[in-house]
Amino acid sequence: MLYPFWKTWWKLNGWSFSGESPYNIKRAVVIVGPHTSWKDLIVGLAARNVLKIDHIKFMGKKELFRGPLGWFLSSAGGTPVDRKNSNGIVKQAVDLFNTNDEFILALSPEGTRKKVNRLRTGFYFIAKNANVPIVMVGLDFTNKQVIISEPFHTTDDK
Repeated sequence: MLYPFWKTWWKLNGWSFSGESPYNIKRAVVIVGPHTSWKDLIVGLAARNVLKIDHIKFMGKKELFRGPLGWFLSSAGGTPVDRKNSNGIVKQAVDLFNTNDEFILALSPEGTRKKVNRLRTGFYFIAKNANVPIVMVGLDFTNKQVIISEPFHTTDDK
């Protein structure tokens, strides 16, 4: 429904893609980086809509899903997670894969918008436990390009 809006936004802002679209993948973990700004969400939503991959979802802390922002995030494909849940984020994410035939989870491997020296490993354990591939996506704001890698499966060596 919002495809014309996002396609227009994409063209007006001069963004492009490098790499193959994962449109034929039904289930995967997509790690997107760097995650340095709220603008990453806008570019991600635009890219998802331009590529017509509606089953790409994202997780956010449940506190963000209250009030009008919660409605927007849910309608944009967001799923609230409880960071204090004793099962942990990885288990909650794997449960989402186990209850959906088509589910691509996009997340930031940094786990924050701050600069980090080391990536978090939750994405690896989510992909491994859900038995789904990982697709790496880079956001190049300088060249206004979304760079997409080939999917790959985890090994026992994180």
